[in-house]
Amino acid sequence: MATSQKLTEHFLTCTICTEVFDKPCTLVCYHTFCRKCVVSYTKTRPEAISAKSLLCPFCSKMTKVSAPERPVEEWADDVKPSFVIQGLLDSFGPGSKDTTDCIYCKEEGETTPATSWCSVCDDALCERCSRMHKRMPSSRHHDVVDLSGETKVRVNRKVMCKVHKDENVKYICKDCKTAVCQTCCTIHHRKCDLVVEIGSEIPAMKTELRRNKEDLLKKQDEMKTHIGKQTSNVNEELTLHLQIESNIKSASLKAIEVIKVKERKLLAELKEMSDKHIGELKADIKSGEMSVQMYQQQAELIDQTLQSECDMDVYEMYQGCEAGDVEAVGVADVKDTRGIARIMFRQDTDKLSRALDDLQLGEIDVLYEGVLDLKATPVLHDTINVLDLKATPVLQGTINTRVAGDTSGAYPNDVTVLVVNGTETVVVTDNNNSVKSFYTRNKQRCYSRLSLGGPPWGITTLQDNQVAVTVQGTRQIVTVQVNPDLVLLSTITTSKQYWGITSLTPSTLAASSNSPPCVDILDMAGHVLRSNFPGQPSRYFLMKLSFLCTTRTGNILVSDCGSKCVVCLTPEGDEVFTYSRPTGDTAMEWPLGITSTSTGDILVTDINLHRVIHLTESGQFVRNILTSQDSVQYPRGVCVGGRGRMYVCTPDGVKVFTYK
Repeated sequence: MATSQKLTEHFLTCTICTEVFDKPCTLVCYHTFCRKCVVSYTKTRPEAISAKSLLCPFCSKMTKVSAPERPVEEWADDVKPSFVIQGLLDSFGPGSKDTTDCIYCKEEGETTPATSWCSVCDDALCERCSRMHKRMPSSRHHDVVDLSGETKVRVNRKVMCKVHKDENVKYICKDCKTAVCQTCCTIHHRKCDLVVEIGSEIPAMKTELRRNKEDLLKKQDEMKTHIGKQTSNVNEELTLHLQIESNIKSASLKAIEVIKVKERKLLAELKEMSDKHIGELKADIKSGEMSVQMYQQQAELIDQTLQSECDMDVYEMYQGCEAGDVEAVGVADVKDTRGIARIMFRQDTDKLSRALDDLQLGEIDVLYEGVLDLKATPVLHDTINVLDLKATPVLQGTINTRVAGDTSGAYPNDVTVLVVNGTETVVVTDNNNSVKSFYTRNKQRCYSRLSLGGPPWGITTLQDNQVAVTVQGTRQIVTVQVNPDLVLLSTITTSKQYWGITSLTPSTLAASSNSPPCVDILDMAGHVLRSNFPGQPSRYFLMKLSFLCTTRTGNILVSDCGSKCVVCLTPEGDEVFTYSRPTGDTAMEWPLGITSTSTGDILVTDINLHRVIHLTESGQFVRNILTSQDSVQYPRGVCVGGRGRMYVCTPDGVKVFTYK
């Protein structure tokens, strides 16, 4: 009884009328009310009437009705209660009353055993009350059944038709998907093809319900497994959190210890110099005191001579003073030495402030499942720019480079990665005549788009937060500032159309042209300082130069899709090596993107073979580090970024790989 009362008070009570649900209906927002209550509320709201919808008094969400042409009073008739609410009502609501005693006699203070049950009134009746019940016009046609023994559970409920209130609902119109009485069948559903007795559909309904039950139980088991897994993950996460917390504190202590060592060194140096300076000062004081004593003695000697009656004593003293003998007896006034004059502590506060600002204890890196995030398991990292190329590549996610303003598919050509004010920023060129940057700010994915006069191709990082980009169809190289939003800095007019580009020094660039095939060394004004093998079939047989990059030793790597090779050149144009393999797993059909890691390893994309090829620093084949099985299709540009990540341009966007 206590359970039934609590459920009735807290879960089976309408919040509008504060009574137990009377013909409940559950709206799309999953709030449940009595039908009459939600209809009455809807009638007071003009916006709900105009929208032909029931309005939730709790959250104001609209629920569309199946027959808006009907009167408002009937809008809620077809809105069913949720099966949870209906189940609670059936189990603990008024329909689950104790059938032992007559409800009417109990209201009069008497206890009379019930002998029958009215499914319409939902009440238990004794024999006398049952006879009275049948005599009353309003209840004479109610469905009353006999009760046997001490049955306390509800009896099979008969549902009366809402239109023809004296008739039971016995049929289902499968065309209209509604339960009806016989009169409704005759009047409203005579043209429907599938009107059947409810009883004939019960086996199929029960089968479907059993299937639904099995699905629910299966989902229940899956959810329990998921909860167990997540519970385990929570425990692991707590352990990991403690470990990371320990690592952060350890890194902080190491930094503090370095500062303490410097502090001890400065204090020791200060003490040494101070002791030396104080010693020199004390020695000078002692010497001065001795001089004072000697001067006093000489003065007294002269005074005695002045008081002498002997002229020779005066003469001899005078002669001694003239010769400097008297003063020489004492100590010199001040010695000409290079002693310490003063000790000071000189501090560059601006430099110290910058050093503290640049101090990197580490980073909290968060990886989201199936999504590239530059920010679910936190891991403390140092800044790593080295790929473990022997490890297995893991796809972390794909940056979708299609943004507002694009007129065609965004197929990125080249990519570079910068860290701008602590924000990792991916900058790409694509065929929408634009350079784009992608970054994360306040855990939100952001981007910037800079339109150009033609489709950009190659990109290279300059000093600080700047990049240079070649623009196809024009004889231009543009420089762009990455804040991480993009700002055009300058447009450099050149004498040739350039494709690949790489930065050699802060003041020089290398750029590749195909008319004729050559690699030019340019200054930042676009002037050609040197042109390597122009206007020839050169000794390197270069035909169609695609991308360039600079090695850690300052040489230039060239990918040539025309000659199907990779060439390494010095800035003076001397060949370091040429990699060209026409067949087998080591073949290259159409090399494009190229980059060099901080360890000297070389990565080359092959757009036709759907590969990223790994070469040594000396141009020896190692392996196909990425293939089509790694979700790499038609790769173009490639680069290596922070935290051991590799970025590959594909038609789907920029794919980001880590190596574990």
